Amino acid sequence: MEEQSEKYLFEEMPVPRAVATLAIPTVISQVVTMIYNLTDTFFIGQIGDPLMVAAVSLVSPWFNLLTALGNLFGLGGSSLISRLLGAQNHKDVKYVAAFSVWGGAAATVIFSLATYLFRGPLLAFLGASPDTYSYAEDYLVWVVVLGGVPTMVSLTLGHLLRSEGHARQASAGMMFGGILNVVLDPVLIFGLHMEVAGAAIATAFSNAASVVFFVACYLRLGEKTAISLNPVYFTFRFIRQIFSVGLASALATALGNASNMVMVRLASGYGDIPVAAYGIVKRIDQFPLNVSMGLCQGFMPLVGYNFASQNYQRMRKVSTFSWKVALILSACFIACFAIFAPQLLHLFIPEEETSTLGAAFLRIACLAVPLTSVNFLISYTLQAMGKGAQSAALTFSRQGLLNIPLLMVMNLVFGLYGMIWTQLVVEVIMLPVSLGMYLHTFRRLESGGKQDP
Repeated sequence: MEEQSEKYLFEEMPVPRAVATLAIPTVISQVVTMIYNLTDTFFIGQIGDPLMVAAVSLVSPWFNLLTALGNLFGLGGSSLISRLLGAQNHKDVKYVAAFSVWGGAAATVIFSLATYLFRGPLLAFLGASPDTYSYAEDYLVWVVVLGGVPTMVSLTLGHLLRSEGHARQASAGMMFGGILNVVLDPVLIFGLHMEVAGAAIATAFSNAASVVFFVACYLRLGEKTAISLNPVYFTFRFIRQIFSVGLASALATALGNASNMVMVRLASGYGDIPVAAYGIVKRIDQFPLNVSMGLCQGFMPLVGYNFASQNYQRMRKVSTFSWKVALILSACFIACFAIFAPQLLHLFIPEEETSTLGAAFLRIACLAVPLTSVNFLISYTLQAMGKGAQSAALTFSRQGLLNIPLLMVMNLVFGLYGMIWTQLVVEVIMLPVSLGMYLHTFRRLESGGKQDP
């Protein structure tokens, strides 16, 4: 019954309903995840000290590199699993899953250890001032050094669950951790007067709790899942196929965070207030992008499965429907941010100078959201098809060739506000390139032969 239900979902269910079945739980989990990411900034902001907010903003891009590792192993593995299932190859799934989980955990241990050993020069590079250094160090040690492995493993386990169509369980795990973080933040920050360290401990503990939840989900699924977490199935046999897709997504996340690091570093030249304002705006502006990310992660199993089974028309319908939904949602977010920017910023930090500057930043930054969403969706569509090289080329062009150099140029020419406009300029340039890459790839599929998973 379970197999028949999954087969109907992937092959026959009407496209809007199929996308909704997988994407709605994922979008909800992304929204909850975003809320708990916002809670650190929100509750710390209520203290009214811009230096604490600036410290969290400085560390956030480095912390988000854990998402890059989660995408490298988790998204790469889940994309391959979806294609294996579409090709009716169930026996290799457990080997892919074991490598994704245990290989990712080992890589994160190395990343966390290196972060601890080089935390001094790292924080200086990120732009920590003497006033923000101690706060930034506390946050870095808890969320990356001690909380790195559970954060990465939680992301990976969620991706693997979605690859088989278990979107509700994956979303529930992320929501569980998110709700726990929202509860713990005020208790540790205000109740126990731990301030920045309290927010960091809440995040690390919540991600560890998500891992426990996901493991329980796999134990309950039992025979209903082909995925195995048993380390005896660990093998390097599928590393090329996993990394060929995972590297594209990891590169997107890593370069995106590199851009944020450059932006924060340049903004720190104007003082700690612009860093705090930009940090809050980036968290708020990330909200619609996380919705698009949830949509991406929801439709990826559908795209991967139908790509492997060569049902290209259904695959294309899934993609185009998702793009339309993303554009409609993005337009709603732009209207909301443009109207309520001052109120939103004041909600996060009731300090006049920071909230006023941040409101101006938000009204500019939100204009790029629709184009960013479509560029994301195209890149994730290519990854789901196993076209990691094409997706990586788009990502490198967008972030490496355009965004980082333009940030420096716009700062030199137009100053602080010029950097805020940079994202919109980049997305306008990249949209026709992304569409051209997707259409070229799809035409080759329709005229080509059988594809390997």
